[in-house]
Amino acid sequence: MSTDILNFTREALATGIPRDDISQALRQAGWPEEDIRNALGAFAEVDFAIPVPRRRPYLTARELFMYMVMFSTLYVCAYHLGSIAFEFINRAFPDSVQPQTLATASVAIRMDVSSLIVAFPLFLFVFRSISTAVAKDPIKRESRPRKFLTYLTLFIAGILLCGDLVSLVYRLFGGELTVRFILKVLTIATIAGGTFLYFLLDIRKGES
Repeated sequence: MSTDILNFTREALATGIPRDDISQALRQAGWPEEDIRNALGAFAEVDFAIPVPRRRPYLTARELFMYMVMFSTLYVCAYHLGSIAFEFINRAFPDSVQPQTLATASVAIRMDVSSLIVAFPLFLFVFRSISTAVAKDPIKRESRPRKFLTYLTLFIAGILLCGDLVSLVYRLFGGELTVRFILKVLTIATIAGGTFLYFLLDIRKGES
């Protein structure tokens, strides 16, 4: 947020100008609604001689580390969960053109399971710790690193969903739809779609 609008809002509030009049003046000056809302929201509506700043979200290095661990383990879990599902689909519906050996599939599944055994409990632990901290202090929802990583996750999940849909339409037009392909599409849609929906609702909850 620009310091110009913040300083103006502080001085206007200090002189006793009503918030509605300040909003109207800023609108006429061409400031967007989001900047106006954020500028006014930076000061608490309390009866005091000068404008009282609201507490701003602040993230410690430890909390930043926790968020990075949580999202990193989330990506690892999502990838290897999808990989396991793909391996079982390949076994149930083998490709006659490019057959996969049982040994290769077993190695892949073993790596996926090993990754999940390590990453998933760590994800749950960190996720629970963060959720408890946010429940005690809801302002932590507004921290910039949290929002950045959340929107990054939404972006990645959205790209995967779009690519999934494009592949489905492409195969449909070519008449190449198979049970094997449809199951893989559904796997990606379930994992990416579930992740996208959860964090979208989380963002909207923070905004409300």
